[in-house]
Amino acid sequence: MLIIAERIQRRLYSVIPDDWGIFQTLAIAVPSRLGMLIPDLVVAPVREHTEADSHIPAGLAELVVEVTSKSNARHDRISKPAAYASAGIPFYLLVDRWAPEGPSATLYGEPKGDVYRLLSTAKFGEALKLPVPFDVVIDTGEFPAE
Repeated sequence: MLIIAERIQRRLYSVIPDDWGIFQTLAIAVPSRLGMLIPDLVVAPVREHTEADSHIPAGLAELVVEVTSKSNARHDRISKPAAYASAGIPFYLLVDRWAPEGPSATLYGEPKGDVYRLLSTAKFGEALKLPVPFDVVIDTGEFPAE
């Protein structure tokens, strides 16, 4: 899981604006029954919070990334995207090593209510393109399947 998050983070750093950051273990406050969630990665403007903050409002996040483990796969597939969509986070990237159809990365966007539109999916080994404002290709061939 850590290697996958690091590979994605490395690609994103090459394309995000200087005043944005990529944060691990930063909680986001989601205005729903779930309260606080801690995605594997959060991409958000740096100027909007201080070093002392342990969380940010979900509305500040531009992208959240979750990498499944066996124990949290269902939560990452169902409840987290619903919470992130309801908070209006523009993009949700789910890297699902335990997907029934095989390891894959799926990008969701255009949130409406608590539902995202599926934008694209790549099986491990294929490229996944993130649209503007990222405009970067993630090579899932770099991801370990287990």
